[in-house]
Amino acid sequence: MKLPLALFVTLASLALANFAAAPPAVAQEPTNAARVRRASNREPVRSPEVLDDRRVTFRLRAPKASEVIVLGQWPEGRAPMTKGDDGVWSVTTGPIPAGVWEYSFQVDNLTMIDPGNPAIKPMREPRTSILQLPGQPPLLTDYQDVPHGVVHLHTYRSKSLGRVRDLVVYTPPGYESETGTKFPTLYLQHGSGDNQATWTVHGKAHWMLDNLIAQGRARPMVIVMMDGHAALTRNGAASYQNNTALFERDLLEDVMPLIEAAYRVKTDAADRAIVGLSMGGEQSLQIGLNHPDRFAWVGGFSAAPPSAEAVADALNHPDVVNAGLKLLWIGCGKDDFLRQRNLEFMALLKAKDIHYEWHSSEGTHAWPVWRGYLGELLPRLFQ
Repeated sequence: MKLPLALFVTLASLALANFAAAPPAVAQEPTNAARVRRASNREPVRSPEVLDDRRVTFRLRAPKASEVIVLGQWPEGRAPMTKGDDGVWSVTTGPIPAGVWEYSFQVDNLTMIDPGNPAIKPMREPRTSILQLPGQPPLLTDYQDVPHGVVHLHTYRSKSLGRVRDLVVYTPPGYESETGTKFPTLYLQHGSGDNQATWTVHGKAHWMLDNLIAQGRARPMVIVMMDGHAALTRNGAASYQNNTALFERDLLEDVMPLIEAAYRVKTDAADRAIVGLSMGGEQSLQIGLNHPDRFAWVGGFSAAPPSAEAVADALNHPDVVNAGLKLLWIGCGKDDFLRQRNLEFMALLKAKDIHYEWHSSEGTHAWPVWRGYLGELLPRLFQ
């Protein structure tokens, strides 16, 4: 069937008009799926990159940011970054001393982890990445070619607190093969911003003890690292109200029976230690002083010391404390904001003639200080 010429021209004109009116495909806004594909095909940003001379390059892709700064724990650790044409900010800083360091990116006043670095400090609100630079010769915190223990992760139901909780347990080299041997136990606690994983992931307590055992400087022992946040608010956030009392209940009623049933550990006070830093220092000092029949070795690193009321029973019976404790170890940095409170707490102990050891050091309220204290204390335990 043939169309009249006029009708054919009209239909052709309409088709051309519709084609001209349609926007070209390349001008369309990319879909979410297209954005995901584009992002997945991007070359990942390498950060941190450690150079041969221990200078370190940090990078962050943030094309819309107006300012990015590295905030590092090492000396002179603050370094502004420069934005490249590809939207990647970078800076090379250092040389940085050997050690385990914390750092964050400050992006337009927002503090965040380095997304290019999978090493993240375990915290209740993670915002810190980890940079570890090995030493020559190796540091106590370095992974060395020595026999290594095993780190175990436990989930358990705390009957005393009425909820499920987590803890970490380290067993020393030879634990699996020496089936007839029982070991002493160190209960090692973190501070208020951290959790049960921080002493291994960031503190390197397991590597430190591996190295000390290999050097013949420390006894093999089991280390138990609990979640120190026993008290929670209604919305699940950490609370400090009655926290130490609730932690003590969980420790004595749930965790110690669990550990002593599941692991080959000795169960007398002479083979138990309780040690902690900051908030964990308060927990350790309070529980240890009040229970010399359970723990003969007690330590506080930069502790938030317990009140006189919280350890009144110990203060009223100094002879019992001195007879029961083999070591009461207290350490704090000269620039630590808790130093004065530690001095006041020791004056209280001295007035009651309770024996203790005081370790004053350089440094602030920070992990480099606490790793140093643990390195000093581990060779003393259970000797």
